[in-house]
Amino acid sequence: MAEDSSSKSPLTKYWSGYKEFWGERFSFLEHFTKFVNREKPLPRWTPSDVEEFIASDPVHGPTLKTTREAMNYGITGSIIGAVSTAGVAWKYSRSLHGAGLSLLAGGVFGWTFGQEAANHALQLYKLDTAVAQTKFLEWWDNKTQGRF
Repeated sequence: MAEDSSSKSPLTKYWSGYKEFWGERFSFLEHFTKFVNREKPLPRWTPSDVEEFIASDPVHGPTLKTTREAMNYGITGSIIGAVSTAGVAWKYSRSLHGAGLSLLAGGVFGWTFGQEAANHALQLYKLDTAVAQTKFLEWWDNKTQGRF
């Protein structure tokens, strides 16, 4: 016999709603669980392997290529953010630990800003990058297992 929702306690209703809310926001993690929770990890791949996938998959290849290009925005933003914030911190405080923390924080903030710039410049918001990355991992798994 199915349990009636009116018989659930308020805490149980709250908790199930909470789990459902966050489950929807982190549903992208389901794409990668079969690659993360493995007994034997996937072997490492090279940039030429990624280029081979991009050339072989006309649907997901261009999306993966654009996603990889977005990484350059993040790296550039990280370098600019790290150096500039550490420089300002060193100029005004002459504190080694303050400059080091500013270097780390500036790198993180710069990476985030760079990824946001890439999102708009490369229009990543129109692409399903998680599916493209999942398709690459499936392709790589099949290739390393000799399934095609």
